[in-house]
Amino acid sequence: MMALTFSPKIRRVAGSAPASARRMALVAGGAAILALGAAGGYRLVAQVEGDRGIAPLANSEDIQVNGIKVDVTAKTGADARLEGWKQAEKEAWKKLGGPDMPVEAIDAMVSSVVIGQEQVGPRRYIATLGVIFNKARAGQYVGAGGATIRSAPMLVLPVLYSGGVQQVFEVRGPWQRAWAEFQASQSPIDYVRPVGAGGESLILTAGQASRRSRLWWRNVLNQFDAADVVIPYARLERQWPGGPIHGTFTARYGPDNTFLGTFEMDAGSEQELPAMLDKAVQRMDGLYRDALSGGQLRPDPTLTTSGQVLDSAFAELRTKLMPKGGAPIEALPSQVTIPTSAPSPLAPSGPVETVSVQFASPDAAAVDAALAAVRGVPGVRGAATMSLAVGGTSVMRVTVEGGSERLAAALRGQGWKVTSGGGALRITR
Repeated sequence: MMALTFSPKIRRVAGSAPASARRMALVAGGAAILALGAAGGYRLVAQVEGDRGIAPLANSEDIQVNGIKVDVTAKTGADARLEGWKQAEKEAWKKLGGPDMPVEAIDAMVSSVVIGQEQVGPRRYIATLGVIFNKARAGQYVGAGGATIRSAPMLVLPVLYSGGVQQVFEVRGPWQRAWAEFQASQSPIDYVRPVGAGGESLILTAGQASRRSRLWWRNVLNQFDAADVVIPYARLERQWPGGPIHGTFTARYGPDNTFLGTFEMDAGSEQELPAMLDKAVQRMDGLYRDALSGGQLRPDPTLTTSGQVLDSAFAELRTKLMPKGGAPIEALPSQVTIPTSAPSPLAPSGPVETVSVQFASPDAAAVDAALAAVRGVPGVRGAATMSLAVGGTSVMRVTVEGGSERLAAALRGQGWKVTSGGGALRITR
Protein backbone atom coordinates (compact mmCIF):
# COMPACT_ATOMS: atom_id res chain seq x y z
CA MET A 1 0.00 0.00 0.00
CA MET A 2 1.37 3.41 -0.94
CA ALA A 3 2.00 5.62 2.10
CA LEU A 4 0.51 9.13 1.97
CA THR A 5 2.33 11.94 3.77
CA PHE A 6 1.15 15.47 4.41
CA SER A 7 2.93 18.33 6.11
CA PRO A 8 0.77 21.16 7.46
CA LYS A 9 3.71 23.61 7.41
CA ILE A 10 3.34 26.51 4.92
CA ARG A 11 6.33 28.69 4.09
CA ARG A 12 5.88 31.91 2.16
CA VAL A 13 8.87 32.69 -0.03
CA ALA A 14 9.55 35.00 -2.89
CA GLY A 15 7.84 33.85 -6.04
CA SER A 16 5.38 31.61 -4.20
CA ALA A 17 2.11 30.57 -5.76
CA PRO A 18 -0.87 32.91 -5.53
CA ALA A 19 -3.37 32.69 -2.65
CA SER A 20 -5.94 30.74 -4.70
CA ALA A 21 -3.38 28.04 -5.47
CA ARG A 22 -2.36 27.86 -1.83
CA ARG A 23 -6.00 27.47 -0.81
CA MET A 24 -6.38 24.62 -3.31
CA ALA A 25 -3.28 22.97 -1.83
CA LEU A 26 -4.76 23.25 1.66
CA VAL A 27 -8.04 21.70 0.50
CA ALA A 28 -6.14 18.87 -1.14
CA GLY A 29 -4.13 18.30 2.05
CA GLY A 30 -7.30 18.29 4.14
CA ALA A 31 -8.82 15.72 1.81
CA ALA A 32 -5.73 13.55 2.24
CA ILE A 33 -6.10 13.74 6.02
CA LEU A 34 -9.78 12.78 5.79
CA ALA A 35 -8.85 9.88 3.53
CA LEU A 36 -6.29 8.69 6.04
CA GLY A 37 -8.82 9.01 8.85
CA ALA A 38 -11.34 6.99 6.87
CA ALA A 39 -8.76 4.34 6.14
CA GLY A 40 -7.79 4.24 9.81
CA GLY A 41 -11.43 3.84 10.80
CA TYR A 42 -11.75 0.94 8.37
CA ARG A 43 -8.74 -0.74 9.92
CA LEU A 44 -10.24 -0.31 13.39
CA VAL A 45 -13.46 -1.95 12.24
CA ALA A 46 -11.50 -4.73 10.56
CA GLN A 47 -9.79 -5.54 13.85
CA VAL A 48 -13.05 -6.84 15.34
CA GLU A 49 -14.43 -8.51 12.20
CA GLY A 50 -13.97 -12.09 11.07
CA ASP A 51 -14.25 -15.49 12.71
CA ARG A 52 -12.16 -15.20 15.86
CA GLY A 53 -14.00 -16.77 18.75
CA ILE A 54 -14.39 -20.45 19.57
CA ALA A 55 -17.38 -21.17 21.77
CA PRO A 56 -16.29 -23.07 24.91
CA LEU A 57 -18.06 -26.14 26.20
CA ALA A 58 -20.68 -25.32 28.81
CA ASN A 59 -19.67 -26.16 32.38
CA SER A 60 -22.55 -28.54 32.82
CA GLU A 61 -22.99 -31.12 35.53
CA ASP A 62 -22.47 -33.90 33.00
CA ILE A 63 -19.12 -35.59 32.42
CA GLN A 64 -17.87 -35.36 28.84
CA VAL A 65 -14.92 -37.10 27.19
CA ASN A 66 -13.93 -36.04 23.67
CA GLY A 67 -11.56 -37.29 20.99
CA ILE A 68 -12.41 -41.03 21.07
CA LYS A 69 -11.41 -42.58 17.73
CA VAL A 70 -13.00 -45.85 16.59
CA ASP A 71 -12.56 -48.07 13.54
CA VAL A 72 -14.99 -51.01 13.54
CA THR A 73 -16.13 -53.57 10.97
CA ALA A 74 -19.32 -55.65 11.13
CA LYS A 75 -21.88 -57.34 8.89
CA THR A 76 -23.58 -54.04 8.03
CA GLY A 77 -22.74 -50.37 8.37
CA ALA A 78 -25.48 -49.92 10.99
CA ASP A 79 -24.10 -52.76 13.10
CA ALA A 80 -20.58 -51.32 12.80
CA ARG A 81 -21.85 -47.93 13.91
CA LEU A 82 -23.60 -49.35 16.96
CA GLU A 83 -20.53 -51.38 17.87
CA GLY A 84 -18.34 -48.30 17.39
CA TRP A 85 -20.47 -46.30 19.81
CA LYS A 86 -20.22 -49.03 22.45
CA GLN A 87 -16.47 -49.18 21.98
CA ALA A 88 -16.24 -45.39 22.36
CA GLU A 89 -18.28 -45.56 25.58
CA LYS A 90 -15.96 -48.21 26.98
CA GLU A 91 -12.81 -46.25 26.07
CA ALA A 92 -14.28 -43.03 27.50
CA TRP A 93 -15.10 -44.82 30.74
CA LYS A 94 -11.52 -46.10 30.89
CA LYS A 95 -10.19 -42.55 30.35
CA LEU A 96 -12.21 -41.36 33.32
CA GLY A 97 -10.65 -44.05 35.49
CA GLY A 98 -13.90 -45.88 36.09
CA PRO A 99 -13.96 -49.45 37.48
CA ASP A 100 -14.34 -52.50 35.23
CA MET A 101 -17.99 -52.84 34.33
CA PRO A 102 -20.03 -54.55 31.59
CA VAL A 103 -20.67 -52.51 28.47
CA GLU A 104 -24.40 -52.59 29.21
CA ALA A 105 -23.85 -50.98 32.63
CA ILE A 106 -21.66 -48.27 31.10
CA ASP A 107 -24.22 -47.63 28.38
CA ALA A 108 -26.91 -47.06 31.02
CA MET A 109 -24.91 -44.10 32.37
CA VAL A 110 -24.40 -42.46 28.96
CA SER A 111 -26.53 -39.39 28.25
CA SER A 112 -25.49 -38.93 24.62
CA VAL A 113 -22.79 -39.56 22.04
CA VAL A 114 -21.34 -36.52 20.27
CA ILE A 115 -20.28 -37.15 16.66
CA GLY A 116 -17.23 -35.16 15.66
CA GLN A 117 -16.49 -36.91 12.35
CA GLU A 118 -17.80 -40.18 10.99
CA GLN A 119 -17.64 -42.32 7.85
CA VAL A 120 -20.14 -45.14 7.41
CA GLY A 121 -19.43 -47.83 4.82
CA PRO A 122 -21.25 -51.04 3.88
CA ARG A 123 -19.42 -52.91 6.65
CA ARG A 124 -17.12 -50.38 8.29
CA TYR A 125 -17.47 -47.42 10.63
CA ILE A 126 -14.71 -44.84 11.24
CA ALA A 127 -15.40 -41.92 13.54
CA THR A 128 -14.16 -39.46 16.15
CA LEU A 129 -16.69 -39.38 18.98
CA GLY A 130 -17.38 -37.75 22.31
CA VAL A 131 -19.25 -39.43 25.14
CA ILE A 132 -21.34 -37.60 27.76
CA PHE A 133 -22.07 -39.43 31.00
CA ASN A 134 -24.88 -38.49 33.37
CA LYS A 135 -23.19 -37.24 36.53
CA ALA A 136 -26.04 -38.38 38.77
CA ARG A 137 -25.35 -41.97 37.70
CA ALA A 138 -21.62 -41.93 36.95
CA GLY A 139 -20.54 -39.51 39.69
CA GLN A 140 -20.44 -42.26 42.31
CA TYR A 141 -17.74 -44.07 40.32
CA VAL A 142 -15.68 -41.26 38.77
CA GLY A 143 -14.94 -37.63 39.57
CA ALA A 144 -14.41 -35.97 42.91
CA GLY A 145 -16.91 -37.14 45.43
CA GLY A 146 -18.08 -35.37 48.54
CA ALA A 147 -17.34 -31.76 49.43
CA THR A 148 -14.53 -30.19 47.45
CA ILE A 149 -12.83 -26.81 47.56
CA ARG A 150 -13.93 -24.62 44.67
CA SER A 151 -11.98 -21.65 43.45
CA ALA A 152 -13.35 -18.19 42.81
CA PRO A 153 -14.31 -17.48 39.17
CA MET A 154 -11.04 -17.29 37.21
CA LEU A 155 -10.82 -15.61 33.81
CA VAL A 156 -8.78 -17.71 31.35
CA LEU A 157 -6.29 -15.83 29.15
CA PRO A 158 -4.63 -18.50 26.94
CA VAL A 159 -1.49 -16.96 25.42
CA LEU A 160 0.12 -18.76 22.46
CA TYR A 161 3.67 -17.94 21.31
CA SER A 162 4.34 -19.42 17.88
CA GLY A 163 6.36 -18.25 14.89
CA GLY A 164 7.68 -15.25 16.79
CA VAL A 165 4.17 -13.88 17.47
CA GLN A 166 2.07 -13.85 20.64
CA GLN A 167 -1.68 -14.16 20.29
CA VAL A 168 -4.81 -14.87 22.30
CA PHE A 169 -8.04 -14.28 20.38
CA GLU A 170 -6.70 -12.42 17.33
CA VAL A 171 -7.17 -15.58 15.25
CA ARG A 172 -8.59 -19.02 15.92
CA GLY A 173 -5.50 -20.65 17.37
CA PRO A 174 -5.01 -24.28 18.47
CA TRP A 175 -4.25 -23.33 22.08
CA GLN A 176 -7.47 -21.36 22.36
CA ARG A 177 -9.39 -24.27 20.84
CA ALA A 178 -7.87 -26.73 23.32
CA TRP A 179 -9.08 -24.60 26.23
CA ALA A 180 -12.50 -24.10 24.65
CA GLU A 181 -12.95 -27.87 24.28
CA PHE A 182 -11.67 -28.69 27.78
CA GLN A 183 -14.32 -30.33 29.96
CA ALA A 184 -14.01 -28.09 33.00
CA SER A 185 -16.97 -29.39 35.00
CA GLN A 186 -14.74 -31.97 36.72
CA SER A 187 -12.18 -29.39 37.83
CA PRO A 188 -12.35 -27.52 41.16
CA ILE A 189 -11.20 -24.42 39.26
CA ASP A 190 -14.12 -22.24 38.20
CA TYR A 191 -12.83 -21.30 34.74
CA VAL A 192 -14.50 -18.34 33.00
CA ARG A 193 -13.66 -18.89 29.33
CA PRO A 194 -14.42 -15.97 26.99
CA VAL A 195 -15.61 -16.65 23.47
CA GLY A 196 -13.04 -14.22 22.05
CA ALA A 197 -15.32 -12.83 19.34
CA GLY A 198 -15.99 -9.18 18.57
CA GLY A 199 -14.57 -6.62 20.97
CA GLU A 200 -13.21 -9.27 23.34
CA SER A 201 -10.28 -9.77 20.97
CA LEU A 202 -9.29 -6.12 21.53
CA ILE A 203 -9.50 -6.29 25.33
CA LEU A 204 -7.98 -9.70 25.99
CA THR A 205 -4.59 -9.62 24.30
CA ALA A 206 -1.16 -11.03 25.10
CA GLY A 207 -0.12 -7.57 26.27
CA GLN A 208 -2.86 -7.59 28.90
CA ALA A 209 -0.89 -10.18 30.90
CA SER A 210 1.94 -7.65 31.45
CA ARG A 211 -0.34 -4.92 32.80
CA ARG A 212 -0.14 -4.21 36.52
CA SER A 213 -2.85 -1.58 36.89
CA ARG A 214 -5.45 -2.90 39.34
CA LEU A 215 -8.01 -0.41 38.06
CA TRP A 216 -7.60 -1.73 34.52
CA TRP A 217 -7.80 -5.35 35.69
CA ARG A 218 -10.91 -4.67 37.76
CA ASN A 219 -12.63 -3.20 34.71
CA VAL A 220 -11.73 -6.24 32.62
CA LEU A 221 -12.68 -8.81 35.26
CA ASN A 222 -15.99 -7.10 35.99
CA GLN A 223 -17.00 -7.49 32.36
CA PHE A 224 -16.70 -11.27 32.70
CA ASP A 225 -17.92 -11.52 36.30
CA ALA A 226 -14.56 -13.00 37.38
CA ALA A 227 -12.55 -12.51 40.58
CA ASP A 228 -9.05 -13.09 39.20
CA VAL A 229 -7.22 -14.37 36.12
CA VAL A 230 -5.21 -17.46 35.16
CA ILE A 231 -2.74 -17.14 32.27
CA PRO A 232 -1.71 -20.45 30.66
CA TYR A 233 1.20 -19.89 28.25
CA ALA A 234 2.06 -22.21 25.36
CA ARG A 235 5.26 -21.78 23.34
CA LEU A 236 5.43 -23.92 20.18
CA GLU A 237 8.70 -24.43 18.28
CA ARG A 238 8.54 -26.24 14.93
CA GLN A 239 11.67 -28.05 13.81
CA TRP A 240 10.63 -27.68 10.14
CA PRO A 241 7.30 -27.22 8.33
CA GLY A 242 5.16 -30.27 8.95
CA GLY A 243 7.79 -31.80 11.24
CA PRO A 244 8.10 -32.33 15.01
CA ILE A 245 6.80 -29.65 17.37
CA HIS A 246 8.27 -28.90 20.79
CA GLY A 247 5.97 -27.26 23.31
CA THR A 248 6.83 -25.42 26.52
CA PHE A 249 3.87 -24.72 28.78
CA THR A 250 3.84 -22.36 31.74
CA ALA A 251 1.07 -21.78 34.29
CA ARG A 252 0.75 -18.24 35.63
CA TYR A 253 -1.99 -16.35 37.42
CA GLY A 254 -3.01 -12.98 38.81
CA PRO A 255 -2.42 -9.39 37.75
CA ASP A 256 1.28 -9.76 38.66
CA ASN A 257 1.67 -12.73 36.26
CA THR A 258 2.84 -14.98 39.12
CA PHE A 259 4.68 -18.17 38.09
CA LEU A 260 3.23 -21.50 39.23
CA GLY A 261 4.94 -24.20 37.18
CA THR A 262 6.11 -25.35 33.76
CA PHE A 263 6.49 -28.53 31.70
CA GLU A 264 7.42 -29.61 28.17
CA MET A 265 5.76 -31.89 25.62
CA ASP A 266 6.44 -32.97 22.03
CA ALA A 267 4.30 -33.77 19.00
CA GLY A 268 5.61 -35.70 16.02
CA SER A 269 3.71 -33.67 13.41
CA GLU A 270 0.95 -31.12 12.87
CA GLN A 271 -1.61 -33.94 12.94
CA GLU A 272 -0.53 -34.85 16.48
CA LEU A 273 -0.59 -31.24 17.73
CA PRO A 274 -4.28 -31.12 18.83
CA ALA A 275 -3.87 -34.27 20.94
CA MET A 276 -0.73 -32.85 22.55
CA LEU A 277 -2.46 -29.57 23.39
CA ASP A 278 -5.43 -31.42 24.91
CA LYS A 279 -3.06 -33.27 27.21
CA ALA A 280 -1.25 -30.03 27.97
CA VAL A 281 -4.51 -28.39 29.09
CA GLN A 282 -5.16 -31.30 31.46
CA ARG A 283 -1.66 -31.02 32.94
CA MET A 284 -2.08 -27.25 33.20
CA ASP A 285 -5.35 -27.81 35.06
CA GLY A 286 -3.39 -30.10 37.40
CA LEU A 287 -0.96 -27.27 38.19
CA TYR A 288 -3.84 -24.95 39.01
CA ARG A 289 -5.46 -27.65 41.15
CA ASP A 290 -2.24 -28.04 43.14
CA ALA A 291 -1.99 -24.28 43.56
CA LEU A 292 -5.58 -24.15 44.82
CA SER A 293 -5.03 -26.92 47.35
CA GLY A 294 -1.78 -25.23 48.45
CA GLY A 295 -3.53 -21.92 49.08
CA GLN A 296 -1.77 -20.05 46.25
CA LEU A 297 -4.66 -19.65 43.84
CA ARG A 298 -6.58 -17.03 45.76
CA PRO A 299 -8.03 -13.79 44.36
CA ASP A 300 -5.65 -10.87 44.70
CA PRO A 301 -7.02 -8.64 47.50
CA THR A 302 -6.02 -5.51 45.59
CA LEU A 303 -8.59 -6.41 42.91
CA THR A 304 -11.36 -5.98 45.49
CA THR A 305 -9.84 -3.09 47.42
CA SER A 306 -11.64 -2.12 50.60
CA GLY A 307 -11.30 0.99 52.73
CA GLN A 308 -9.05 -0.80 55.22
CA VAL A 309 -6.54 -1.74 52.53
CA LEU A 310 -6.39 1.85 51.32
CA ASP A 311 -5.99 3.06 54.90
CA SER A 312 -2.84 0.98 55.40
CA ALA A 313 -1.48 2.08 52.01
CA PHE A 314 -1.95 5.77 52.84
CA ALA A 315 -0.44 5.25 56.29
CA GLU A 316 2.65 3.67 54.72
CA LEU A 317 2.93 6.54 52.24
CA ARG A 318 2.60 9.07 55.05
CA THR A 319 5.44 7.38 56.96
CA LYS A 320 7.72 7.48 53.92
CA LEU A 321 7.05 11.17 53.32
CA MET A 322 7.54 12.17 56.98
CA PRO A 323 10.39 14.72 57.44
CA LYS A 324 13.65 13.65 59.04
CA GLY A 325 12.81 15.55 62.21
CA GLY A 326 9.88 13.26 62.84
CA ALA A 327 7.13 15.87 62.71
CA PRO A 328 4.15 14.61 60.72
CA ILE A 329 3.06 16.32 57.55
CA GLU A 330 -0.22 18.01 58.33
CA ALA A 331 -1.28 17.99 54.68
CA LEU A 332 -1.56 14.22 54.78
CA PRO A 333 -4.51 12.85 56.75
CA SER A 334 -3.84 10.14 59.29
CA GLN A 335 -6.57 8.01 57.84
CA VAL A 336 -8.25 8.07 54.47
CA THR A 337 -11.23 5.84 53.85
CA ILE A 338 -12.73 5.45 50.40
CA PRO A 339 -16.01 3.56 50.72
CA THR A 340 -16.44 1.12 47.86
CA SER A 341 -19.96 0.06 48.73
CA ALA A 342 -21.54 3.49 48.38
CA PRO A 343 -23.44 3.75 45.09
CA SER A 344 -22.46 6.28 42.49
CA PRO A 345 -24.88 9.20 42.10
CA LEU A 346 -25.40 8.14 38.50
CA ALA A 347 -25.84 4.44 39.26
CA PRO A 348 -29.13 2.95 40.48
CA SER A 349 -29.13 1.93 44.12
CA GLY A 350 -30.68 -1.25 45.45
CA PRO A 351 -29.81 -4.81 46.36
CA VAL A 352 -27.26 -6.55 44.17
CA GLU A 353 -28.63 -9.75 42.62
CA THR A 354 -27.35 -12.36 40.19
CA VAL A 355 -29.80 -12.94 37.36
CA SER A 356 -29.78 -15.60 34.63
CA VAL A 357 -30.66 -14.21 31.21
CA GLN A 358 -31.55 -16.50 28.29
CA PHE A 359 -31.20 -15.18 24.75
CA ALA A 360 -31.30 -16.52 21.21
CA SER A 361 -27.80 -16.89 19.72
CA PRO A 362 -28.03 -17.80 16.02
CA ASP A 363 -24.48 -16.53 15.45
CA ALA A 364 -21.56 -14.81 17.17
CA ALA A 365 -22.91 -11.36 16.28
CA ALA A 366 -26.12 -12.07 18.21
CA VAL A 367 -24.07 -13.07 21.26
CA ASP A 368 -22.06 -9.83 21.10
CA ALA A 369 -25.24 -7.78 20.68
CA ALA A 370 -26.94 -9.36 23.69
CA LEU A 371 -23.86 -8.95 25.90
CA ALA A 372 -23.42 -5.32 24.82
CA ALA A 373 -27.08 -4.54 25.53
CA VAL A 374 -26.97 -6.04 29.02
CA ARG A 375 -23.59 -4.54 29.94
CA GLY A 376 -24.87 -1.13 28.84
CA VAL A 377 -27.66 -1.14 31.45
CA PRO A 378 -26.87 1.23 34.37
CA GLY A 379 -26.20 -0.75 37.52
CA VAL A 380 -24.89 -3.87 35.80
CA ARG A 381 -21.64 -4.88 37.50
CA GLY A 382 -20.84 -7.86 35.33
CA ALA A 383 -22.26 -10.05 32.58
CA ALA A 384 -20.71 -13.24 31.22
CA THR A 385 -21.96 -16.19 29.18
CA MET A 386 -22.41 -19.33 31.27
CA SER A 387 -23.77 -21.60 28.54
CA LEU A 388 -23.12 -20.78 24.89
CA ALA A 389 -25.07 -22.56 22.15
CA VAL A 390 -24.47 -21.04 18.72
CA GLY A 391 -27.63 -21.72 16.74
CA GLY A 392 -29.75 -22.19 19.87
CA THR A 393 -30.41 -20.50 23.21
CA SER A 394 -27.51 -19.26 25.33
CA VAL A 395 -27.45 -18.20 28.98
CA MET A 396 -25.55 -15.35 30.60
CA ARG A 397 -25.07 -14.57 34.28
CA VAL A 398 -25.65 -10.93 35.18
CA THR A 399 -24.81 -9.17 38.45
CA VAL A 400 -27.02 -6.09 38.67
CA GLU A 401 -28.10 -3.53 41.24
CA GLY A 402 -31.84 -3.41 41.74
CA GLY A 403 -32.49 -7.00 40.70
CA SER A 404 -34.20 -8.57 37.73
CA GLU A 405 -37.11 -6.12 37.58
CA ARG A 406 -34.83 -3.12 37.06
CA LEU A 407 -32.81 -5.06 34.46
CA ALA A 408 -35.97 -6.13 32.62
CA ALA A 409 -37.31 -2.56 32.55
CA ALA A 410 -34.02 -1.20 31.17
CA LEU A 411 -33.87 -3.86 28.43
CA ARG A 412 -37.47 -3.14 27.42
CA GLY A 413 -36.44 0.48 27.07
CA GLN A 414 -33.78 -0.66 24.56
CA GLY A 415 -36.43 -2.43 22.46
CA TRP A 416 -35.99 -5.98 23.76
CA LYS A 417 -38.97 -8.25 24.48
CA VAL A 418 -38.48 -9.54 28.00
CA THR A 419 -40.30 -12.41 29.68
CA SER A 420 -39.62 -13.80 33.14
CA GLY A 421 -40.18 -17.17 34.69
CA GLY A 422 -38.41 -19.77 36.77
CA GLY A 423 -36.13 -17.16 38.32
CA ALA A 424 -34.65 -16.16 34.93
CA LEU A 425 -35.23 -13.63 32.17
CA ARG A 426 -35.60 -14.39 28.48
CA ILE A 427 -34.89 -11.61 25.97
CA THR A 428 -35.66 -11.55 22.25
CA ARG A 429 -35.71 -8.97 19.52
